[in-house]
Amino acid sequence: MLNLRPLDPACPIDRQLQATTRPVVLVNLFSVAEADVPALMAAWEKDALWMKRQPGFLSTQLHRAIGGSTMFMNHAVWESVAHFRDAFTHPDFVSALAAYPASAVAQPHLFARVAVPNLCAT
Repeated sequence: MLNLRPLDPACPIDRQLQATTRPVVLVNLFSVAEADVPALMAAWEKDALWMKRQPGFLSTQLHRAIGGSTMFMNHAVWESVAHFRDAFTHPDFVSALAAYPASAVAQPHLFARVAVPNLCAT
């Protein structure tokens, strides 16, 4: 079962799900025991394929930390917090979390783009 922990304890994912921001970027950091990497990958792939079919899903990309680390980062883009919330709290997704290995810890957090003149557009 996937263990969810807040990336920012002052603002856990449950609180972020109440926002009305659009679009939104999910950054989800995963850590897992080396022996459980294949199980994490299989569970994530199944979840990503399910999420891909949900309204408001735009894209996702999984990254693995370098240097022998067993950390992963998922970067996913959604049309809105409401779309992400509907998928993240859907009973089918919640029940799928049981497929993750016991050593897996996820730290999901939502972000919005920030405009910085001459550097970043929204």
